[in-house]
Amino acid sequence: MRLSRFPLSTTKETPADAEVVSHQLLLRAGFIRKLGAGLYTWMPMGLRVLRRIETIVREEMDRAGAAELLMPSIQPAELWQESGRWKLMGAEMLRIKDRHQNDYCYGPTHEEVIVHHAKQDVRSYRQLPFNWYQVQTKFRDERRPRFGLMRAREFLMKDAYSFHMDAADLDREYQNMRVAYAKVFERIGADFRIVQADSGNIGGAKSEEFHILAGSGEDLLAVSTVGSYAANMEAAACPPSGKPRPAASQALEQVSTPGQKTCEQVSKFLSVALTAKVKLLVAKGREGGLVAIALRGDHELNEVKAAKHPLIASPFEMAKIEDVQAAFGCEVGYLGPVKCPVPVIADHAALEIADFVCGANVNDHHLKGVNWGRDCDVAPGYDLRKICEGDASPDGQGEIKFYRGIEGGHIFQLGRKYTEAMSFTVLDEQGKAVTPEMGCYGIGVSRLAAAVIEQRHDKDGMRWPDAIAPFRVLICPIGTDKSERVKAVAEQLYADLLAAGVDALLDDRGLRPGPMFADADLVGIPHRVVIGEKGLAANQYEYKKRGAEKADMIDASVAAVLERLNA
Repeated sequence: MRLSRFPLSTTKETPADAEVVSHQLLLRAGFIRKLGAGLYTWMPMGLRVLRRIETIVREEMDRAGAAELLMPSIQPAELWQESGRWKLMGAEMLRIKDRHQNDYCYGPTHEEVIVHHAKQDVRSYRQLPFNWYQVQTKFRDERRPRFGLMRAREFLMKDAYSFHMDAADLDREYQNMRVAYAKVFERIGADFRIVQADSGNIGGAKSEEFHILAGSGEDLLAVSTVGSYAANMEAAACPPSGKPRPAASQALEQVSTPGQKTCEQVSKFLSVALTAKVKLLVAKGREGGLVAIALRGDHELNEVKAAKHPLIASPFEMAKIEDVQAAFGCEVGYLGPVKCPVPVIADHAALEIADFVCGANVNDHHLKGVNWGRDCDVAPGYDLRKICEGDASPDGQGEIKFYRGIEGGHIFQLGRKYTEAMSFTVLDEQGKAVTPEMGCYGIGVSRLAAAVIEQRHDKDGMRWPDAIAPFRVLICPIGTDKSERVKAVAEQLYADLLAAGVDALLDDRGLRPGPMFADADLVGIPHRVVIGEKGLAANQYEYKKRGAEKADMIDASVAAVLERLNA
């Protein structure tokens, strides 16, 4: 491709509304253009990157035995009502009506549609297992679209769905997809981690996320310093330590703590460590009423975990202040488990401390020397908190260290969540109707482009790996307005590289070296070959790999260039 015929509009200025590096560079390099909040047009240079990622995803999905189809992006409401998710999806799902006032949605995902088609075509166990996938545009009405492609409302996604006669076969395909996804992330040149995850509103008993590590990542990952444990913060387990609770050594005492409401204030006022305090949070109960949650003073509630407790409402919701005050007879800052008027559940860590400080359920007062069993009932233990850096790894190997990650893929074992809800059955070998197990596997194709930039960039621009770069090599002739020789040699090298199957880009715009090289670095093409009179006089080209500190002189031949490209 010649740059004179290829629209490239770059700028030195960073757009004011671009908060993260990938958004800034994609706009500056002219890879994308904003149409509206969370809506972007892929310009020709950016589209080449997107298509290369698509190709890698398709190749690995095909290699793993999945078959591609394409489903409509607009879906009838009846399918979502049948699965029970029409209301559950909330405002994130864009709902629309046709001219006949029939309800539809712009699909945020396709579980319902794929089950609908499977019901039409699959009747017997002999037709299972199978895995169907698509590369399709999705729309999720983000409350606050931000970070460019990282949190766009419209995005390109690869979603796959598998169906199985039993859980064992579902697990086999889940592992098959896990391997395929790992190959995708390896091929696009990403440093990634596979982490345990919460299934969210997709559902299912087991899921894992594929995260590209980057300091700008929205997700916090808990990774063991030893072994293979890794989990999203939402799903990171905090099991009991296994150590027995110390025996009580202090007498119960009520103390005045005027105006001291937060754990930090109380700890400082009473000169006790946060780890020696128990705080009480109050949530709405699943069957109505209130439920108190006891946490150690230095820990934070994990609302995703809490919402899975059988006593707590899902989705999780904190109780209204006025309801808490009515139930406890005091302000929120003075709550405690002693003579608690509502059911209490406790995080494991809160149950492992003795002689602790907590609210007295009386304004401006706390209790010291409180002990489970002696002063209040031992609350049922549950994993309710967020894991902390430095905690022992849940698998017993090493400690937890935090990393930032960008979710690029997510795989789920859905079980019978959708097939059961939508009454999909097949006949087994005995002619009995059986509900199939189901798996779901998604990759954010457009998000991967942004995630790679977040991980691979420098002060000058993007640094694409060869596999997904818009072009593999850029030819930069210097002074073509004054030298026919330079122009002719550049044209010949361009032709030779194309003949050798190399995706080459010729910068024939006639720019000066400074602007030409600045564009080259911004766009991030992996290899650059500079042709000038001085070099040709010595029968040499100047070669520079993107990100290298300096350029090298190589023989002025296509063979020498190919050698560097394949090094």
